[in-house]
Formats: sequence, structure tokens, C-alpha cells
Amino acid sequence: MTAPDVTGAPPGKTAPTNRRPRLHPAWIVAAVAFLALVGAAGFRAAPGVLMVPLQEEFGWSTTVLSLAVSINLVLFGLTAPFAAALMERFGIRKVTSLALCLIGLGSALTVFVNQSWQILLTWGLLIGLGTGSMALVFAATIANTWFAKSRGLVIGILTAGSAAGQLVFLPFIAALAQNPGWRGASLLIAAGALAVVPLVLRWLRNSPADVGVLPYGAEEPGDAPTGAPSATTPAGKPAAGGGAPALSPPKDSANAAVRALQVLKRASKVRTFWALAAGFAICGATTNGLIGTHFIPSAHDHGMPETTAAGLLAVVGIFDIVGTIASGWLTDRFNPKVLLAVYYQFRGIGLLVLPLLLGSSVEPSMIIFVVVYGLDWVATVPPTAAICRSVFGADGSVVFGWVFAAHQLGAAVAALLAGFIRDATGHYNYAWLGAAAMCTVAAVISATIRKDAVKKEPVGVA
Repeated sequence: MTAPDVTGAPPGKTAPTNRRPRLHPAWIVAAVAFLALVGAAGFRAAPGVLMVPLQEEFGWSTTVLSLAVSINLVLFGLTAPFAAALMERFGIRKVTSLALCLIGLGSALTVFVNQSWQILLTWGLLIGLGTGSMALVFAATIANTWFAKSRGLVIGILTAGSAAGQLVFLPFIAALAQNPGWRGASLLIAAGALAVVPLVLRWLRNSPADVGVLPYGAEEPGDAPTGAPSATTPAGKPAAGGGAPALSPPKDSANAAVRALQVLKRASKVRTFWALAAGFAICGATTNGLIGTHFIPSAHDHGMPETTAAGLLAVVGIFDIVGTIASGWLTDRFNPKVLLAVYYQFRGIGLLVLPLLLGSSVEPSMIIFVVVYGLDWVATVPPTAAICRSVFGADGSVVFGWVFAAHQLGAAVAALLAGFIRDATGHYNYAWLGAAAMCTVAAVISATIRKDAVKKEPVGVA
């Protein structure tokens, strides 16, 4: 039996090339990318849940375990821009599959650790490289390559995949960490990452050209997204829709590492890049670095059961999905720098009052905090990616990779400092208050991004 033509053409006839499929392949790619991000997100929830069990079994300090998380976050961040270039060079499917395998391997090997340096190797090196290749730059690459419209919404949906991973895994990780133990939780993470690999190999296509279609929403080749190459856009000419000149070398001759570094060199001459990097560093410090790593240990210090604290973070994940998708929708309609300023300031207010909310039981005020913080968790991603795309054009995905590297460096520093503060003072209060102040700084930086940056600054990167 002949398989039905997805274009709806009668059997034996070829559909016209300008006819749209009933379901554009871009949405299938986006769905698989979402599942890949879910699978890769398992470890993002793990350190906060597993930190206390590891301390109880091995006697390791909070600082030592925070160092392992910091190594992971640094590699997570520094791998991202090179991963974006590797995806352009070798294809999204190969890089994504390898990344998921690294995450699975690192999580599985964790069950054999008995020395602190070994946790640095598994949590830090292996999983850091894997998660870095599956960082939020992956969402930007998919959106820029496959979509000519609704990019903000797509980035919001894909970014929410990380939150969904936290939502799916966190309660099970917390339960397994208590019975049968943290090793079972590590194996669950490994299984979750590896289970997505067959779907990636089967369905995740590298570009619209692979299936003979234009990006979703593109009517003509000139409407192709700035993140994807176009035969009608010569090198050095502005990409369709505005933005920076497409200065990147062809895929078949580009060295991924050199490309990433060249993009960084060009971007570093643009003021907007540093504003985005500074704001995103604070974003990372106040999400992955502090709440993601230390919320459960801090709640445990106040007498709250770990499973209860893990449940609160799962609720953060639920509302993060809502908030990030809504942020993508808003980014398509409003000034992204204004959105960033609002998001950072609301986050700072939440961190300011957090020390007053922590206790042995969950009060209504804590629920309000969790909902607000969840809505704001990574709502910063769609507007940040949109500014990168507008200012840097064809280099936007790789530039976003470097901005995301700043996000993870900020997270790494915050994770380590918070662990040190906890060991030195016996509580996390100073960490929460310091983070609140940093959010105000990020709000000011974002609000003062030059309004005319999109029109004037790309000229400077040529």
C-alpha cells in the first residue's frame, strides 16, 4: 500500500511545490524538540533534590556539592555557543542525539560514585557538556531555522520544555531519593534522556530543505528566517526582515569553534550584546543558580520535608510553562526590552520576601510566591532571543548561545557562593537578599537598552 501523501496530492500525482502540507513539518520538528528538551531537563531538577541525601551518605559539604553544580553550569553555558555552531555544521539531529547520550551516561555513572571528585566528573563534566548542547540556544536554533513567523511563540513553547522536564521528573526524583534512594533517581534521569534519542533520530530534521518545504510562514525564499541560510540572501547582505548582515561562512566549510569565536568577536563590539549578557547572567543566578539548586536545601533547613519542597518546585514548573509561552506571545507584539525590565523587577520582589515565607509548612503566601516566580522563571528567554535575532541577524542563534553562556556563568557563581554562604552562616538569607538586589540591576540594564539598537548597531559588527 502506498503511504498517503502528507501534501494531500492524489495518488500517482506530485503535489505542486508551492502547496502547503496540512501539517507543516516545522510543527513536527518543534514537537520532537520539545520532547528532547524534556528529556534533557531531568538533571536540572536533580541537584536540589539529591544534595541532602548525598550529604547524609558521604558527609560532603554544601560547598563541595555546589562546586559540582557550578562546574556543570559553567560547561552548560560555555558549550552552548559552540553547540549552536555545531548544529549549523553537522546538523541539529546529530548534535542533539549525542547530547542526550552524554546526559544519560553521566546520570547512570553517578550511581557508582564514592569520592567527591567523582561527582565533579559526572554531575560536572559529562552532564555539563550534554546539557550545554541541549541548552536554550537549541530552542532558538529550531525557531530561527524552521519558522518565519510566530518565532517568539515557538521559542516560548520550546523553552517551556525545560520546565516540563522539571515538572515531569522532580516529584519522582524526590520520591525515589527517599525510597529506594538517590541512585534510583539518577537512573530515572538517565532513562528519561535516552528514551528520547530514537524519536530525535527518526523525526528531528535539520532544515526545511531536508523535506522540500519553506520555513513555516514563509511565502517566498526571501521570507526565510534570518537564522537559516537562503539562496537569495548573498553573504554580506541584510537578511530578510532586517537585522545584521549574514556574515557567516557556508556550512560545508565552516569550523564550528572558529565560527562561534568569530561571532563572539563581532558581537562583543555591540553594546546591546553586553547589556543582554549582563541581564542574562543575573537571570541565571536567580533561577538555576539559587532557586533551582538551593531552594530545597533551604526549605529543609526550615523543617520542610524535601518532597514538599520538591512539589513546590514542580508547581514552579507548571506556571513556568504558562509564563514562558505567554512571554513568547507577548514578545511577538510588544517591545522586548520593556518585557525584560518588568520580568526582572518582579523576580527581585519575590526574592526579597522569600526569607520571610520559608517555614516548616506551606502557607498561602508561599503558594503566591511559587506561582509568581514560576510565571517569571524563564519568561526572559523569548524577548532576549528576539533582540539577538533583530540585532545580529544570521548570527542571532550563535550570539544567543554566548548570551546564554553568561546566563550559566552567573548561575555557576551563584550556586557556589550560596553554598559557601550556607556553610559560613548556617542559612541562605544573604543569598536571597543579594539576588533580589541583582534583579533590580538587571531591570535597569534592560530598560536602558538603546531603542534604536536594531537599526544602528548591526552596522558596527561588519
